[in-house]
Amino acid sequence: MPSGAENAQGQGGWPPAASQETTSSPDGALTVGFVGRRGAVFWLALTTGFWSILTLGFYRFWMKTRLRRYFWGSIRPGGHPMEYVGDPWEKLLGFFIAVVILTFYIGVVNLLLMFASFTLFDGNVAGYFLSFLGVIPLWFYARYRARRYVLGRTRWRGVRFGLEPGAWGYAWRACLHWLVTICSLGILWPRMTFYLEKYRTDRTFFGSSRLTQGGTWTMLYRAAVPLIVALVLCGLWTLWVIVLQPLGPALDLFARGVVAGATGIELDTSGVEGRQTMALWRMWLLIPLMLSVYYGVVHYIFGARRAMANHKTAPGVTFASQLRTGRVAWIYAGGTVLAYLVLTLGIVLIGLVLLPVFGFDLLTDMVGADRDLTFDVPRWFSIAASVILYFAVFLLWSVVYNTFVTFPLMRHMATTTVLQEHAGLQRVSQAARDEFAEAEGFAEALDLGAAI
Repeated sequence: MPSGAENAQGQGGWPPAASQETTSSPDGALTVGFVGRRGAVFWLALTTGFWSILTLGFYRFWMKTRLRRYFWGSIRPGGHPMEYVGDPWEKLLGFFIAVVILTFYIGVVNLLLMFASFTLFDGNVAGYFLSFLGVIPLWFYARYRARRYVLGRTRWRGVRFGLEPGAWGYAWRACLHWLVTICSLGILWPRMTFYLEKYRTDRTFFGSSRLTQGGTWTMLYRAAVPLIVALVLCGLWTLWVIVLQPLGPALDLFARGVVAGATGIELDTSGVEGRQTMALWRMWLLIPLMLSVYYGVVHYIFGARRAMANHKTAPGVTFASQLRTGRVAWIYAGGTVLAYLVLTLGIVLIGLVLLPVFGFDLLTDMVGADRDLTFDVPRWFSIAASVILYFAVFLLWSVVYNTFVTFPLMRHMATTTVLQEHAGLQRVSQAARDEFAEAEGFAEALDLGAAI
């Protein structure tokens, strides 16, 4: 069986080893290099995505494997590349197994829930609600199993990573933490973040060395400060434009109706309809407010990761992260906007191509175009062109996202990570291979496996 390096190079996997020869910084810390190229990611995502379309999605397991091998090989702690040795056949088999199990759940359990819903509540709302609640534990279960598989197929300097079994334990803990977080109106979100990450980290190992998550959950509140400030400002703005000085009669009536519905007290609405709309410029404040909420969310997610990374340890090994949340927010904003511009443009083109299928009457009615100016296009041609455009749009969306979001994000996270102490790496021995045949099947079936 070929090694991870041979597999990766044979499938367009690793970038050429070149620039990262320095294994430590002047202060003795082990630095992490990144040697990937954006152009290589673009063409790899484009070609593998094209084959995924031609095979009706079956090649996506090979697509994900090749992309991971490239990204893993680009990350080089101490100048030595990471290896991803996952097998696409494992992913495909695990997907089929998960589909069979989920089909049973959807076909049998949901049928029983619907029967009980109609019998007890004379409707299907309760059945749909219980069915949704039943999927939530499976979602957390699938995430843990996917992480276990990825770590079990990752190596550095020939030593395997791994994650102990514990998917159901993670699932019920995640459900409980989310319930507590919702009941606390989000105040205990850092507590949930910390303890779920601690559960995963304390079961992660590199060879014979086990990782440990240190610190306390209260340290994550510092990362949440921008989000808290943004939410407070949004609340004050809402109070201003709806209650204290409503923009117009519609919002004033809405606010009075909410108060009346909540308290049961009827408020006087005489004279409200005749008021003039006031200070519409305040609506423009929504733009900076929404941007501040977006930055606050990104700052919390990645600021919390940075804080927890700085408190992760292994015997003789400590980590340090200089991740910059502003840079991450820019990567997500720029790359996501670009990807959705491609998606929007593609949808518009599909709509134009499909006009002959639905007829030009809609166009002439909407824009008042002269019917004599329209032209006949065969229906079969429009349908075929729209199908091709449909797949091309989502292919380009995936390519743009991998090139302008996944690539710069992985590069930034790699190059801002340092192993301050690394003497313990010399005492690490190999661990047994995790025979995890189901791979990421549940994550793929629940559409959680799209991430690299």
